Amino acid sequence: MAEFRHDPVHRRWVIVTVDRARGPGDYDIPDRPYDEGVCPFCERQEGRTPAEIYSVREGTNPDRPGWKQRVFPNKYPILSTDENEVERGAFGVYDWINGIGAHEIVVEHPQHHVLFHQFGVDHLADLIRTWRLRLRELMADQRFRYIMIFKNHGAVAGASINHQHSQLLAMPVIPRIAAMALATAREHFHNKERCLFCDLLDQELTDGGRVVARNDHFVCYIPYASRFPFEMAILPTAHSHDFSALGDEMLRPAAEILDESMRRLAALFGDLPFNLTIHSGPNTGQSPKRAGYWSTLKYDWHWQIEIIPRLGTTHGFEWGTGLYINPTPPEKAAEYLRQADI
Repeated sequence: MAEFRHDPVHRRWVIVTVDRARGPGDYDIPDRPYDEGVCPFCERQEGRTPAEIYSVREGTNPDRPGWKQRVFPNKYPILSTDENEVERGAFGVYDWINGIGAHEIVVEHPQHHVLFHQFGVDHLADLIRTWRLRLRELMADQRFRYIMIFKNHGAVAGASINHQHSQLLAMPVIPRIAAMALATAREHFHNKERCLFCDLLDQELTDGGRVVARNDHFVCYIPYASRFPFEMAILPTAHSHDFSALGDEMLRPAAEILDESMRRLAALFGDLPFNLTIHSGPNTGQSPKRAGYWSTLKYDWHWQIEIIPRLGTTHGFEWGTGLYINPTPPEKAAEYLRQADI
């Protein structure tokens, strides 16, 4: 038996299998391909990448060994700052914008074979600080309306290099999925004068069945209408719309919840491919043509981290309908994760 569940944030339906729920042992985890040749992201290979923009290091020179994390422009960027200004145009019903943007690589660890769930809290706190700093820098550029922080781990998840890394992509548009979530949150606030995500957190904490982990400042839970098995969301319990405004005192608690969540996932599945994204608020200091549109953003939006394990494939039904089929109920997934031996 299955049931339809509605996602109140993205306004989409999901089909959840109830009576034939799949457990961790029912999924085949694809092997990571073996690396051949020299990895350009490894320590002592700094000359094989563009010059670093930022690094976490103690007393060593830029583009030299001795770093914890390095940030540099993507050698093969999707979008580029080579074009100076945002240009827009249309022909008939078709609109276009020139490919202006920024595309950065964050190499998360100097050692090639250290996996994300093995970083430890201190190293993750440094990484979260790096993400925060780069987001702040990119948001200072008013040409960019939206900056996405994301991580692809494993070939199935889109990674072309096995070395642990993440990316930032700044763009002059707000992507459709983000725009829908922002619009829903804005409407909820205008109707109820409450943050939609704060309401969701209150309900999840009251129910407790989908909560995976929590500390004094953050909660990790499986969304009620999650599209994918063992999909997780991490949110700050105190309302905050902007990841770049995360205080220094919150870096360690954020690292602790991320560390525990990933170790629980790894305890069930080992080295599985996954995608991680950080959904922060858009860049609001832009065209006066939209003056006032984002006036309630700091009240209605709530930043979050989304973690999607790649345990299956998307088929024609999902592509054709936009309806996803989740073979592991969120409540069972959360139970498996809570019981994982870490």
